[in-house]
Amino acid sequence: MKLYTKKGDDGTTSLIGGARVMKDTLRVETFGTVDELNAQIGVARAAVPDPEVDALLESVQKNLFVLGADIAAPQEAHGVERIGAGHCAVLEQEIDRFDALVPPLHAFILPGGCPAAAGLHAARAVCRRAERLAAKLEREEHTGPWPLIYLNRMSDLLFVLARFTNKQAGRGDVFWKA
Repeated sequence: MKLYTKKGDDGTTSLIGGARVMKDTLRVETFGTVDELNAQIGVARAAVPDPEVDALLESVQKNLFVLGADIAAPQEAHGVERIGAGHCAVLEQEIDRFDALVPPLHAFILPGGCPAAAGLHAARAVCRRAERLAAKLEREEHTGPWPLIYLNRMSDLLFVLARFTNKQAGRGDVFWKA
């Protein structure tokens, strides 16, 4: 089987359920940005020294495939695994766990630090873009609340993991001052 199908040469792609849409639709842009987020997390993982953080990020990457499929499947599509409350609860538990391991935050911080933390901050920025697109998609084509909630929690997780990774590397937060 060849890698290329030539079916998308006309600027269309298939959604789960079979409908063909233009590749620049909001739905495709949204799940494409989730894919970009997944790739950026992979870049960050390549530099993460902590095996526990790496395992958590691997789990997150697997759930991002679920999220991408969720977004790629119109609500009427059946048999599609969807992101839900349980996925979000796991993120909240991990956010709370890692937040307890870093100093309380009282100011904005500049993204950066060690390579792994800088990669996590970059992933967080991509996640926020995916979240903005998901918000617009929810408003225009009801996708349900969970993709948006999941992305909101994901950005918080990536932020706290960046802070934790910097702390583990002996790098403190650099606070923004006007």
